[in-house]
Amino acid sequence: MLDINKIRDEKEEVEKALLKRMEAGSFDLEEIIKLDDKRKELIQRADELKAERNKFSKTKPTPEIIEEMKKVGERIKEMDEKLAKIEEELKEKLSALPNIPAPDVVAGGKENNKVLKTFGKRPEFGFKFKDHVELATSLGLIDYERAAKMSGAGFWCYTGDGAMLEWALLNYFVDFHKKNGYEFLLLPYLLNEASAYASGHLPKFREDLFWVLASSSTSRSGEDGLCLDATSEMMINNFHRDDILNGEDLPKKYYSYSACFRREAGSYRKEERGMVRGHQFNKIEMFQFTKPEDSWKAFDELVKNAEELVKGLGLNFQTVQLAAEDASAAMAKTIDIEVWIPSMNTYKEVSSVSNALDYQARRANIRYKNENGKNEFVHTLNGSGLATSRLIPAILEQFQNEDGSVNVPEVLQGMVGKKRLEIRN
Repeated sequence: MLDINKIRDEKEEVEKALLKRMEAGSFDLEEIIKLDDKRKELIQRADELKAERNKFSKTKPTPEIIEEMKKVGERIKEMDEKLAKIEEELKEKLSALPNIPAPDVVAGGKENNKVLKTFGKRPEFGFKFKDHVELATSLGLIDYERAAKMSGAGFWCYTGDGAMLEWALLNYFVDFHKKNGYEFLLLPYLLNEASAYASGHLPKFREDLFWVLASSSTSRSGEDGLCLDATSEMMINNFHRDDILNGEDLPKKYYSYSACFRREAGSYRKEERGMVRGHQFNKIEMFQFTKPEDSWKAFDELVKNAEELVKGLGLNFQTVQLAAEDASAAMAKTIDIEVWIPSMNTYKEVSSVSNALDYQARRANIRYKNENGKNEFVHTLNGSGLATSRLIPAILEQFQNEDGSVNVPEVLQGMVGKKRLEIRN
């Protein structure tokens, strides 16, 4: 959520920044300011009436005073009801606004994304290479048919060496973050509406979430229900919801494992079959709570961590800064790490690193005591470290051999228990 005082004091600058990711006419900052003016006016009038009531409460009541105070009480109630309505309307309009993009984030969508660097070379094959679906099936790593029977399209089962490869990836990530001094958290997968709002998924992305009904009478919209986390970021962000942290304890650096669940509405493109796009996948998430002046340093650290993890696997990848419209609405800046998928002839994201500044902290009411003893909102940052559902396709396709086998990245060989995945007899 944006700071209403920033909107009021820097209206033109905020509007110009929001136009990087929103269409002109789709928002009205002046209307928001007028609502805040009404809110302040109602608070002042209600406070004056309450002061008047308090003054007479110290005098001997007479029938006239009692009657007058009854009227004052009714007016205070009326003011409080109007104030609650105005505050709800103001919150709704502020919640609909995305974060302000950082100054170096360009306007537009995917077409304006910028490649910052590339690591390694794209593999060249002297034979007709296979896609990851064919490789995973022939090597007995993934069972798509049984997953579809169990849960429907968009799911898969890891089997045999495939399960070991997935588990090896997750352990590789966990060990990396542990050595970097991050604290490991295992958190609930089911989140309430307050949590989904705090992370920025509500109200805009309600339909992208899987909702679990609290009772048979609960609506499918998720009202009074719980949603499955779409990303570990949702869980960690809420770990300190409504907390006032000690400034001396910042930054707080966490990482967490979760299965992630997304509806992924719409039809899949032909090239997105297999594990490239699905309703459930595994991910390790990095997260930091920092002081405002430290958040961009933390951002660079998270980007470096994500890059180092992919480098450790030996995969060809690129680092991309997203344009304003392609980044999540809650984030001021996002850099993606994308791995090369030969069969798709393109790069696919395996990590998004983002700085939300104080946008999520305002929604979640997460503050810290600064050196002057005043409460100030923290900055929150997150980064996939990493998601596996596109790493396995990249590993299978980039490291395949002519005989249909696949070389296991060296850092995973000990956990997988072999150097090469071979076709089952």
